[in-house]
Amino acid sequence: MENKNQFKPYIPAEKVTPELTFTSIFMGIILAVVFGAANAYLGLRVGMTVSASIPAAVIAMGVIRILMRRNSILESNIVQTIGSAGESLAAGAIFTLPALFLWAAEDKWDIDKPGIIEITLIALIGGLLGVFFMVPLRNALIVKEHGVLPYPEGTACAEVLLAGEEGGANATTVFAGMGFAAIFKFIIDGLKLVAGEITFAIKGLKGAIGTQIYPAVLSVGYICGARISSFMFAGGVLSWMVIIPMIVLFGGDTTLYPGTTTISEMYAAGGASAIWSSYIRYIGAGALAAGGIISLIKSLPLIIKTFGGAMKSMKAGSGNSNLRTEKDLNMKIVIGAIVVLTLLVWLIPAIPVSLLGAVIIVVFGFFFATVSSRMVGLVGSSNNPVSGMAIATLLISTLILKFTGADGIEGMCSAIAIGSIICIVSAIAGDTSQDLKTGFILGSTPKKQQIGEVIGVIASALAIGGTLYLLDSAYGFGSDEIAAPQATLMKLIVEGVMGGRLPWNLVFIGAVIAVVVEIIRIPVLPFAIGIYLPVQLNACIMVGGLIRLAMDKSKKPEEEKKEITNNGILFCSGMIAGEGLVGILLAILAIFGVADVLNLSKALGIPTIVMNIGGLVLFGIIILTVLKFSIFKKRAKNDE
Repeated sequence: MENKNQFKPYIPAEKVTPELTFTSIFMGIILAVVFGAANAYLGLRVGMTVSASIPAAVIAMGVIRILMRRNSILESNIVQTIGSAGESLAAGAIFTLPALFLWAAEDKWDIDKPGIIEITLIALIGGLLGVFFMVPLRNALIVKEHGVLPYPEGTACAEVLLAGEEGGANATTVFAGMGFAAIFKFIIDGLKLVAGEITFAIKGLKGAIGTQIYPAVLSVGYICGARISSFMFAGGVLSWMVIIPMIVLFGGDTTLYPGTTTISEMYAAGGASAIWSSYIRYIGAGALAAGGIISLIKSLPLIIKTFGGAMKSMKAGSGNSNLRTEKDLNMKIVIGAIVVLTLLVWLIPAIPVSLLGAVIIVVFGFFFATVSSRMVGLVGSSNNPVSGMAIATLLISTLILKFTGADGIEGMCSAIAIGSIICIVSAIAGDTSQDLKTGFILGSTPKKQQIGEVIGVIASALAIGGTLYLLDSAYGFGSDEIAAPQATLMKLIVEGVMGGRLPWNLVFIGAVIAVVVEIIRIPVLPFAIGIYLPVQLNACIMVGGLIRLAMDKSKKPEEEKKEITNNGILFCSGMIAGEGLVGILLAILAIFGVADVLNLSKALGIPTIVMNIGGLVLFGIIILTVLKFSIFKKRAKNDE
């Protein structure tokens, strides 16, 4: 293990440079809202979010170094620290809170949608607890285990910021991705000139295959890589080319709950999509739940070790050093803030949580904040089992609430509120630890970064409620456009534990599939997400993964391959943000009734086959733009 005294950060402790300035705070808040909204849209579509730290860092470097003619790497680091908080808070919120909207839309429950104030308070309290729980862990995880815990995203972000001379070019790549994706999204879902999804029914098999055309979905595949993409696609192929045909073949004239018509009538009316909507989603939910629990069980040894280390760190204390690079927020303030936030959870009427629920939040919140902070240090934020932690929390808290008399819809809403806060705590704690790792390498002041995280949490919490309401009003959670897969899963778990009628046979089938997949050593969660989501979406992700695979397998020199891949990641990060923002813009237009005016396919009467051909052509153009800003960008640079 590397001794902390042996490590020398890029900016020495005795040197003071601008960090928490008006510029860094202002830019960080904008990026927190932008990437938070974009990731909320993406997560509600595909059930996954992506890290915003690196694109936020390159945008900060580009603006501060190139436009403002200033050279402060620590100022740029504060921008990405604040900006990345928006993505993490959005991830925690969209995994759980839409369940409340889904219940409000059902006739059997007499409840209203959660208010924006309720959403904001849940997100704010969860985010602040995530930051404060992480403060006493910094010395143990970031400093003492430097060289042991790699913190992949945090280290990569530091490398990007250290490559300051290339900051302007990299920022251009991110902005280019945002611009191109905005145009593509507007053509597909704004003007509706081409099809956004193409499906080919396989009549003899009674299955279907196809692809979506969206740049953000393809970008997810590129960023995740071919391995994860292939697991998701395999899950989709299993559900759409095996399970659906078997249901149609053996079901025939049977009416199987939760369906209300015979399976043959259902298939005749809606094809494979109707079978997927009625049955496959429950199988996928069972697989996701089992996958989350499996990932948590596998992490138990690490969890126990981490929690023990955290307790030792708490006893030792932190933040008492006079060195700038070792100053944390005052522990008295941190503990006081945790106590106040816990009491607010219980006392604020807008949050449906009792005193028992507040205690559950503190106990599970600190426990999973500790787990999350160490897990991202080992496997990165993308592989952090936040959904597994949320599932475990929901199962335990729902059982406790049921046995203490808080059942029915009130108990269910309370369970989701508890799960939401803990999910956000886990996501923000993981993000905070990655950012503090970046700061440790660069020589940032931890206290200023922790204040930056608080600012990012406040900004994104104020924006997330409006974002969720916009998307629900325009598309409706649970729709084809905004499937909200993770939140639907959480809803099913709570309903099942509280005694709601669920097709448990389908859920258990999914759970058994997850166990089999784990036995043959395939990562369960991406495979389970593939079962749950439409195959068209998985296929689009797979295309992105194949593009990344082609680049990774090329015979170019290692340094050149790394640069090409990084350019592609930055461009795809920009495309995700660009499509997310236009998706929110189109949601606003839909609410005001402008969307139909823009619909040129209806006005011009474009035939479906022409729409499909146009979609495939546009898909090819999207692929070419990714190649242009990765492989061809590097070639152009070499030719100069």
